[in-house]
Amino acid sequence: MGLKGRVMAFAAVFALVSAPALAFDSKGCFECHSKVEKLSVMGKHGSVGCDKCHGGLDAHLKDQSAQARPTTDMSWQACGACHKEQMESFLKTSYHRPGRDEKSQLTGRSPNPAWDKLMMGNGFTKEHSTTRSHSWMLVDQLLVDRAFGGRFQPKNGWEYLADEAGKGAWEYITDTKPEEKENKTFLPQTAKAGNPVCLQCKTQDMILGWPYTGDPEAKGATWTRASNVIELAKSAQYGLNCTICHDPHAAKPRIVRDALIEALTRPEADTLWHKDPKATKFELMQMGERGFTRKIAILEKYDSRLVCGQCHVEYFCGAGTNPATGEAVGMKDPRTNHFPFKDSSGLYDHYVNQIKVLDWKHPLTGALLQKNQHPEAESFYNSVHARNGVDCDDCHTPRVKDEKTGKSYTSHFAATPKVQLKETCLKCHEKWDEEKALYVIDSVKAYTKGKMRKAEFWLSNLIDKIVEGQKAGLGDDILKQARDQHLRAHILWEYWTAENSDGFHNPALARDSLTRSMDESQKGIKIIDEALAAAKK
Repeated sequence: MGLKGRVMAFAAVFALVSAPALAFDSKGCFECHSKVEKLSVMGKHGSVGCDKCHGGLDAHLKDQSAQARPTTDMSWQACGACHKEQMESFLKTSYHRPGRDEKSQLTGRSPNPAWDKLMMGNGFTKEHSTTRSHSWMLVDQLLVDRAFGGRFQPKNGWEYLADEAGKGAWEYITDTKPEEKENKTFLPQTAKAGNPVCLQCKTQDMILGWPYTGDPEAKGATWTRASNVIELAKSAQYGLNCTICHDPHAAKPRIVRDALIEALTRPEADTLWHKDPKATKFELMQMGERGFTRKIAILEKYDSRLVCGQCHVEYFCGAGTNPATGEAVGMKDPRTNHFPFKDSSGLYDHYVNQIKVLDWKHPLTGALLQKNQHPEAESFYNSVHARNGVDCDDCHTPRVKDEKTGKSYTSHFAATPKVQLKETCLKCHEKWDEEKALYVIDSVKAYTKGKMRKAEFWLSNLIDKIVEGQKAGLGDDILKQARDQHLRAHILWEYWTAENSDGFHNPALARDSLTRSMDESQKGIKIIDEALAAAKK
């Protein structure tokens, strides 16, 4: 399908099954909400009354105080009332992989024993799970061992994995320590790494109360980067709200994730988007009618690298350390909600020399290191597929036809193309059959995994060598050089344990990064070996 066809297909998603009569006179709302009025005339939702998604409007029109604000329905069912096929496909569960599938299993993307040694001291060693269906992403985040110390548990034990999706998160989960206000560890071998910023990619239930970048100084905001994460987590119900990607008023693709908006608008102009001569343009809108700044970006056309790049992206989302000064960087610092929007080749310079922040210190080598998140958008950005006009939805949420009605729609069941090859790979690779498509996919992944294992071998040797140098009493100048090599090698390797395609999104970039990681590790080993040899003379 060509670009024009994809744009038209995307627009069709928003066409209402039958445009309902205006049950509520929205003109009374537009007298105050002029920005919403501007959005409403952009697309097919202009005929939808405000009462379709908001409650308590009569009381609000009589009293505009904060106490009489209308409610907003953030559920999937709010959109699903008209977009039935999209919602039902979204709520499907990915049964083709386990619900709690650790990447750090022996056959996983980042297998033990290398993983725990290379990531020692980081919360991700407690549970580093693979992705599951979008409809479960908030539930899975609340339950993962690394985030909330084991305090949140499924109500029905392991049977929750067989539940149907569609309800709010707290229909499945219970708080085992409701009296405890702070995030602590309650079960052995768990971590308390959850914070208000990391939740921004799991849910936007808090969007109307969250100021731009989560600014703690924003007056009137309900939530900020420095908020109590337990209170924020317990206020959320729905993962990946429809309105993260689709503007409910304009019925157009949008960005709400503030750190991506900040990346695309910062003066350095050095992101992948800035360097793209065909970069998708957008209209930046400041909403902020509640006394603090909020921003959204309406895209001129659908661009999955930006829409999906709100979450499938590397970002800094927690406390850290300034590598130049050694000073702690806390959640009140804007760097704790930051998107580089660069691929693996640009991250060392970005974190070390530009914004000057790193995640944690490795307990064996003393090196400050950086933990990547899930950089699919940046990896895919300049890939062969991307240059040929392929979007994320072509492979992960393709156009399908309802077998009963014959209606075509965009599936919202986000899954690997391996489970829907006819609708994805074979649409372009017409000479292949499903066996050949799987063969190619698995071969690319196997090649990349081989390079990952080699990078891990050399990185593990570098860690051992730095420990040897420390025990031998080598000088701080030598150890500093070796630790810097540890960081360089680590970034180029660990990026691909966080990226969820085993390098398939960009095999060339994966190979370049992983072989460079080997080179950087070997340079670090050489630094220590030469210093040890000199010390013996």
